[in-house]
Amino acid sequence: EDGIRDVAVTGVQTCALPISLARHYTVIGYDLSKRRVEELRKGHDRTHEVADADVAASTCRYEYESAKMAASDLYIVAVPTPVDDDRKPDFGPVRGACEAVGPLLRTGNIVCFESTVYPGATEEICAPILERLSGMKCGKDFFLGYSPERMNPGDPVHTLANIVKVVAGQNEEVGKILADVYGKVTKAGVFMARNIATAEAAKVIENAQRDIN
Repeated sequence: EDGIRDVAVTGVQTCALPISLARHYTVIGYDLSKRRVEELRKGHDRTHEVADADVAASTCRYEYESAKMAASDLYIVAVPTPVDDDRKPDFGPVRGACEAVGPLLRTGNIVCFESTVYPGATEEICAPILERLSGMKCGKDFFLGYSPERMNPGDPVHTLANIVKVVAGQNEEVGKILADVYGKVTKAGVFMARNIATAEAAKVIENAQRDIN
């Protein structure tokens, strides 16, 4: 058993993950967009990724106040990483998610990132923000993970349940916990990457291949 009971998903423009996880855990979906939160609370997904009946039936709670995520065991950061006018990655949403999660961290928590980032970014950019705001040491008091979001928006065939989930943890134990968590929401299985940087590279390569094709 993974020992996880409460999960917070930061960024619910895509709601398949929190709704799937809510079948197994107590889940809060957090988003800065009050409009997005309100429509999900009313049982409507404007992306049509999840049927409205399934949104309405889910036990997932949606919040736009970050403090409501407190007391979670696992924080999953699923915010976008757009590019700016110079085609450079905009880490604003990822940094903002770290600033929301950091003050809430407790000993033993795991923060798993799904956003597209360059190899090394999770540990180079996210860890220092989380350490500063939590007052704790990454890799000792709390831990990082990475599991790239691999769904192609608008694709009704290659859904969350039908795609192999790549996971990586800051250490082997964290990797196994994340593999167990994500294994509950995918039928296609879980692939454990050697380390976080490898999982980040896999995401970048997959996105490049998709764009080129």
